[in-house]
Amino acid sequence: MRSIWNGAISFGLVSIPIKLVNATESHSISFRQIHTEDGGRIRYRKFCELEEREVSGTEIGKGYEDADGTIIPISDEDLSHLPIPTARTIEIVAFVPADRIDPLQMDAAYYLAASGTPAAKPYTLLREALKRSNKVAIAKYALRGRERLGMLRVVGDAIAMHGLLWPDEVRAPEGVAPDASVTIRDKELDLADALMDTLGEVDLEDLHDEYREALEEVIAAKAAGEAPPEAPAPAAGGKVLDLMAALENSVRAARESREATAGGEAEVRPLPPRAAPKAAGGKKSTSTAKKAAATAAKKAAPARKSTSKAAQGAGAGAGAGAKKTAGSKAAGKKAAASKSTAKKTASRRRTA
Repeated sequence: MRSIWNGAISFGLVSIPIKLVNATESHSISFRQIHTEDGGRIRYRKFCELEEREVSGTEIGKGYEDADGTIIPISDEDLSHLPIPTARTIEIVAFVPADRIDPLQMDAAYYLAASGTPAAKPYTLLREALKRSNKVAIAKYALRGRERLGMLRVVGDAIAMHGLLWPDEVRAPEGVAPDASVTIRDKELDLADALMDTLGEVDLEDLHDEYREALEEVIAAKAAGEAPPEAPAPAAGGKVLDLMAALENSVRAARESREATAGGEAEVRPLPPRAAPKAAGGKKSTSTAKKAAATAAKKAAPARKSTSKAAQGAGAGAGAGAKKTAGSKAAGKKAAASKSTAKKTASRRRTA
């Protein structure tokens, strides 16, 4: 990574040569200004008002405009001789617990890289001291023409520095909170807690810039001469009239979504039904439901009777058939016995 600033960390009488490297990068898509009629690029030109001509970058310097409009030239040499010790030094002034730093003060982030082999040991010493103390270092440094405040902390095996705004640069939140007096019930807080628990935590690595991805699809389609993809329908919105209902629906939807994501492993516990309103409309709807249930029961009764009769008839028929079969078998046996007796009697008479 390319360094943007070279200097040293001043840690008491210890000096650690370092290089300042950007810790973040932007992935946003940038656009150019064009002439809408012919697509030509629109460029800004540096123009001197006194000479009324375009000037090059080498002719451009810095100047401070006074209250009366007078321009006071300031050169890089003037800035290099500023009477401050932080011109090329990150001067550590204190060590404080990390929770003492208001996140509103956080600004750009940098990595501090050890510059050369001699810086390895003091760099490691500072890193391990920060780790063991569970504190962060507060430092002052000069960058891009002004003195700044910074916070040094350990990230992995490296030391990172966050630029901090000066305390007087953070505005107080006056007039931001609602003026109206609002009462929050315990049940509403319980539902809000349930929603927070259901949504749970998230791995920040799983989050991505969906707007940039959609923008890339539009650019790719335009480049291929195709129609850009249509935007999805906006989510149904509106004024929230019932906060409790909105919280209950949110908890239910979050649980269903979590169950679907987990492949059915999560358990969805339905919320207890809300009490029905005591208005006349509620009683009418209950009465109507009861009447409908009674009508359905009456309609089902003849069908049950016909089914029962059919079953009885089938049973009776089966019984009659069985009786006839048994009777015919008995009659056959009696006839066979009579014939046998007659033969025996005739045989005795012949013998006699």
